[in-house]
Amino acid sequence: MKEKKYLAKIIAKDPNGLQVISACCSEGNVKIDEIKFLKKNKLFLLSIERFNKEKDKSQKIRSICKFEFVDSVKSKNIEQNEKDSILELLAIDLFKLKENFEITLLFKNNAFITLSTEVIEVTLEDLNKIND
Repeated sequence: MKEKKYLAKIIAKDPNGLQVISACCSEGNVKIDEIKFLKKNKLFLLSIERFNKEKDKSQKIRSICKFEFVDSVKSKNIEQNEKDSILELLAIDLFKLKENFEITLLFKNNAFITLSTEVIEVTLEDLNKIND
């Protein structure tokens, strides 16, 4: 019997779900040019090349991490003009700040992006496997 190959889709609506997405995305590579904030739509999109930690840790997958209901985005130690630079994602962290949440994407070399949002609504969706 042939094994079916499903691509993952993880939806987080609470801190525990966000921890699962963080674990899946850690050590993933993000090209600066593939980070988008659609202010009108309150969407923050991150295209990430990550290892398939759920099944085969040696397999690389291209995924989209979508954050919804994002009011503002701040970054530090990221040179946005260097479009081909690649950032290594270490973790996604969450802080409660009064009525809002701050979701922080922590990258190697002390770079980070902070998203301000009222609710946790994050989706990690695999697009395709990468053949090296």
